[in-house]
Parts: sequence; C-alpha cells; structure tokens
Amino acid sequence: MSGSTTPVLITGGAGFIGSNLADRLAAEGHDVLVYDALRRPGVERNLDWLKSRHPSRISAVVADLRDEQALADAAKDAKAVFHLAAQVAVTTSMVDPVDDFEVNIRGTLSLLEALRRQGRRTPLVFASTNKVYGDLADVPLELADGAYAPADAGLRARGVGEGRPLDFHTPYGCSKGAADQYVLDYARSFGLPTAVLRMSCIYGPRQMGTEDQGWVAHFLIRALNGEPITIYGDGRQVRDVLFVADAVQAYVSAWERIEQVKGRAFNLGGGPANAISLRQLIDHIEYLMGRKVEVSYGDWRAGDQRYYVSDNRAVRRALDLGEPTGWKRGVALLADWLRSEAGGVPSSADALPAVPSAAVPPTVEAA
Repeated sequence: MSGSTTPVLITGGAGFIGSNLADRLAAEGHDVLVYDALRRPGVERNLDWLKSRHPSRISAVVADLRDEQALADAAKDAKAVFHLAAQVAVTTSMVDPVDDFEVNIRGTLSLLEALRRQGRRTPLVFASTNKVYGDLADVPLELADGAYAPADAGLRARGVGEGRPLDFHTPYGCSKGAADQYVLDYARSFGLPTAVLRMSCIYGPRQMGTEDQGWVAHFLIRALNGEPITIYGDGRQVRDVLFVADAVQAYVSAWERIEQVKGRAFNLGGGPANAISLRQLIDHIEYLMGRKVEVSYGDWRAGDQRYYVSDNRAVRRALDLGEPTGWKRGVALLADWLRSEAGGVPSSADALPAVPSAAVPPTVEAA
C-alpha cells in the first residue's frame, strides 16, 4: 500500500513489535502516529531510533490507553490502526487484575468505539495471544528428546489450530481473550474491518525481554551479561518462536488483505519447524557464546502451558506468507543486535518493569 497524508496509528508503537512495524511502514512511505505511554524501560530508545530514522514520517502521542479522549483524537484521522498496546504480563495481571482489565478490555473497547463512531470503516489489526487457549492441560503430552510434545501425532505435526476452544486462564488471559472477542464482534455487529493475530512467542531486535515477557531476549540479555537465568518449571516446556520481521510481514499483509480476512482470527507463530524448549534455547545460547550459562529452577507459574505450538497453515495461506526465519538464525541475529547496541546490553535491572501501584500504572505497551 502506498503512503498518504493520513497516518497509520500504532498503539504501543514504541514497543518491541510496534517499533519494528513503524519502521517498516515509515520506510514504505507511510506517516506513522505512535501512541504509547512509554512506561516500559527501553521504549524511549525505540522511539528516538524511529524519529532519527524517519524524522518526517514518525510522530508520537505519549498517553495511556485509558485516556479515552487522547485515544479518540489519535484515531480520528487514521487510515489504519494496529492495536498492539496492552498490559502484557500474566504476573502483573495477578497482582492488579482491575488495572489489567482497564487497559486490555476497556482500552480496546474505547478504541473500537472511537472507530465505530467515525463511520469510516477504518481497518484495525489486533495483537492477541496464544493464552486465549488456556493452559492446554487436557492435551496428553509425552517427553520427546527432553521436551514436551503431544501424544497425538497429528497435533504434534501441525500444532494448535484456530478451531481449538477458547479457555481463558488468569486475569491476563481473560482480558486479552475478551478484547480478542470484542475485536471480532465489531466486524460482525458493526461492519468494522478488523482481524486478530493470536501470537505465540515473537523475538528479535528492539526487544527488551524480562522474566515476565519476552523470554528469548531475556535469556540472551542475562547470558550476555554473565548473569544466571531462572526457569519457572522444568525447562522442558515448548513454544514456537517467530522472528519479528516475519511477524511484521503478517501485520502488513493482514492490512493489505483486510477485506478478505475481516472478522477472522489467526494463530501466528513459527510453527512446528520453530518449536523449541527453554532448555534447547539455553543450549543454543551456550553454543553462540562458547561458554556455559548458570541456570536455576523455580515453581511453575499460573496458567503456564507445558506445550504450545501454532498451527500456522491458515495464516500463511490467507496472508500469503513465506517460510519463517529459522529459529537458530533468528536467535543469532538477536544476539548480534544486543551486542551492537550503542549503550551496551541492557542490564537485567534496566529490563525489569515498574512495580504496579496506585500512583504508577502498569506497563501498557506491547512488548
């Protein structure tokens, strides 16, 4: 799609995925309005980076999703909206479920209402999560090469498809799942051209991972700084991982094909070819670094899935996506980016999110 004088709105646009998406769109000639509260450590650097690369294309509104007027003002002239801003951590939702609700559900509904009232059928693509499927505790698992895998050969070969029943666990799962459903229903009830991407683990440059969110980058940051890594559970849990450039392509393609995919939700991840256990990632990090990494283990966390791998066949067909980047190459690219950062590898302390309190709202940027 060619650029125009009306901007593309990216909520959470200074975050990890948002900044990569903004960079791609600005490079293609689009004006981009970043809407971000700038509360997650490191995102100011992402915004400065965007402005330095695209000074005439990037503008920003520093505001919270719960500021309904600021959100409506930002959306009023948008030619498309990518809604990535959210409270992103299960752990934070357990500490303050009301704020989690206000950000993820009320914030999303406010944005949808702002678009509905305009009557212009502005496209919206929403960043959802694999957590809408719950902990998948009913899926029989077995150990295969030291990692959890479904006992069912078909599920093991394909991954979890969109036909899987929704099963919201934890306040975070409930809030993101409810927002997911609101986005789909506004296509059905009000004719808004909306689509949902239920993401698995996205990783890559500009990611400041923490223990709570962004585990691939978090493991790399800890290892590069010579710090120990804590695994919650036994480390045999499996996720499919997707390099951020591939995720950005999916978002752009969803916008380009919004009339064909409106009202639909897709599972977006690296698929079975990029399914790895936490232990496998640490082994690869040790290979890249040429030394051992200190690892300790803690208790399983609420709602954690032993296994989740996206069946990415539907999204690849609908959005005409190519083969995703292989995870070993992608992890090496992320390690190179972390090493090359002008300010050095962020410390684990820098990467920790602010503790929620009545005075300081929790992080509301997409990771």
